Amino acid sequence: MDKVYLCIDLKSFYASVECVERGLDPFTTNLVVADPSRGNGAICLAVSPHLKTIGVRNRCRIFEIPKGVEYITALPRMKKYIEYSADIYSVYLKYISPDDILVYSIDECFMDITSYLNLYNLSARDLAKMIIDDVIKTTGICATAGIGTNLFLSKVALDVMAKHADDFIGYLDVEEFKKHIWYHEPITDIWNIGRGIARRLEKYGAFNLYDVTKIPEEKLYKEFGVNAEFLIDHAHGIEPCTIEEIHNYKSKNHSLFNNQILFEDYTYNDALLVMKEMVEINVLDLVDKHLVTNHISIGIGYSKDVIKPTGGSRKLDIYTNSYKLLNEYVLKLFEDTTDKEFPIRRMSIAFGNVKPEEFASLTLFTDLEGEQKERNVQQAILSIKKKYGKNAIIKGMDLQDKATTRKRNKLVGGHNGE
Repeated sequence: MDKVYLCIDLKSFYASVECVERGLDPFTTNLVVADPSRGNGAICLAVSPHLKTIGVRNRCRIFEIPKGVEYITALPRMKKYIEYSADIYSVYLKYISPDDILVYSIDECFMDITSYLNLYNLSARDLAKMIIDDVIKTTGICATAGIGTNLFLSKVALDVMAKHADDFIGYLDVEEFKKHIWYHEPITDIWNIGRGIARRLEKYGAFNLYDVTKIPEEKLYKEFGVNAEFLIDHAHGIEPCTIEEIHNYKSKNHSLFNNQILFEDYTYNDALLVMKEMVEINVLDLVDKHLVTNHISIGIGYSKDVIKPTGGSRKLDIYTNSYKLLNEYVLKLFEDTTDKEFPIRRMSIAFGNVKPEEFASLTLFTDLEGEQKERNVQQAILSIKKKYGKNAIIKGMDLQDKATTRKRNKLVGGHNGE
């Protein structure tokens, strides 16, 4: 039996939650989810479906909302959205096993519904409608759905077809894909094709997926490397990967990553303070998970892209989770690779090739007593933070004006965590 997949998206999720919480209809209410304290340039995380009908796009900035349009501004409440997302996932579990569900984001998921069609004696469209009707009945949140014979087709059916359907459900198999999607423009409407890829395809005269099928494969591989395989498959409506394979996938290499967009332009010295805070956070994460690393990397982005991002990576001679050692290595890398003349706006740090603590390295110069004292302090800090909150214990550097840790500890996903 051919596979049948369902891709469900919660319509304007954050904005819909805020409307439901206020007893308002998101299809008749003008509401944006944004933090006005960040200025008129703040990004609207979501706009209500009604605002979209008058041309306000999702993820716009506050100043881009047309003058004269009256709307409600809702401060992001990430914990509230997570609660709603969990409640909606519980609805899914009434019908589908977790083994057949792939959570894609807080407001979107894939389901393998192949075996459930006979179980419920329903068509794919009827099963999709039953689930999304239950979601709106239980939570008040409207959902849209895409049905496809593979994961890619279900996603494209959701993104392109569902919005034009009376029941908000789209369907694609390979034949329907060739009929309705091959010539669809702009090509950026297609999953995983952003503006950068679209610009590179334009060099070969490709403005839709049908055009992509006419480009010789050797040219695509030369342009996109191994990623050309996905582009070629998707241009033909093919996606061999299944939810089961994704669940069973085990990465050979693991890393811990931390990044942030700063609230304002930072000088080199102020950014150095933030980098120290980020090292502290990552090291505590290593200790908490009983991991060690032998690879560090950083990335620095500058205000208004005045120059290209900088950064780099280094492999260490040892595996460690010592804050003293890793802080020294990271700050040296920061000093060697960061431009000191330009304002900084984005920062990232990663510890790569992480392994269990038993891989920790010892040398003739290892201060075992000193490392054990440091470990005891780190464990005590973790214990206090877990019991009383992340800001229950902080370092003196976190109290400086340009420090970000205390504020970020109150955020969820980079936004207000209320």
